[in-house]
Amino acid sequence: MNVLIVDDEPLAQDVLETYISQLSDLKLVRKCNNAMEAMTALQEEDVDLMLLDIEMPQITGTEFLKTLKNPPLVIFTTAYPNFALEGFELNAIDYLLKPISLDRFLKAVNKAKEQLDLQKGGTTSIQSDLDYFFVKADKKLIKVNYSDIIYIEGLKDYVIIKMETGRVITLQTMKALEAKLPTNNFQRIHRSYIVNTQKIKAVIGNMVEVIEKGSPKHLPIGKNYRDRIYEVVNKNRI
Repeated sequence: MNVLIVDDEPLAQDVLETYISQLSDLKLVRKCNNAMEAMTALQEEDVDLMLLDIEMPQITGTEFLKTLKNPPLVIFTTAYPNFALEGFELNAIDYLLKPISLDRFLKAVNKAKEQLDLQKGGTTSIQSDLDYFFVKADKKLIKVNYSDIIYIEGLKDYVIIKMETGRVITLQTMKALEAKLPTNNFQRIHRSYIVNTQKIKAVIGNMVEVIEKGSPKHLPIGKNYRDRIYEVVNKNRI
């Protein structure tokens, strides 16, 4: 899981970072001191779990969470137990009281893993049975065949699905759409791009080449996704 720490206390950040470093299946993508930094991080990083402090300057963690349309999983961290009820009303995975012990941190993270597995598992049967999906665009539901997709580009709360026959723009997050795509053919290569691996013509340094409208189109490979795409390439290399 990609984890984001949002806390204005350096010591609290250090404790959480230490705990995360001890778990091989957790990856710290960024540490933020306030809600504004966190907003930027959520736009730039692929975040599965946010460790969110409640008492922060300018805007509290609960107020910040209420502003997010598609928040990641959230575990609240705070020194004040009286915020617990509000935290759970906001569908937080768990609520950790400072100072946070390692065993309590592990328990909360395990809850988050179970929830993430459920979210991903919920689309498995659909992916295996169907070779298409529907998205809402232009006030109608449009059918999109997986095999027609060249790549998908994210623009804040919208995604552009680029296809051989044109494009579809829909109100959707990259994270939500990625969870519905079959992983054997689609690969996230950047925070703003998902590519159909069947459409890749070449990998050139930190770029993936596809053909769009009869011409080469180069898509950037983000540093957090480089290992994944090269793993796909090397697996089929001769």
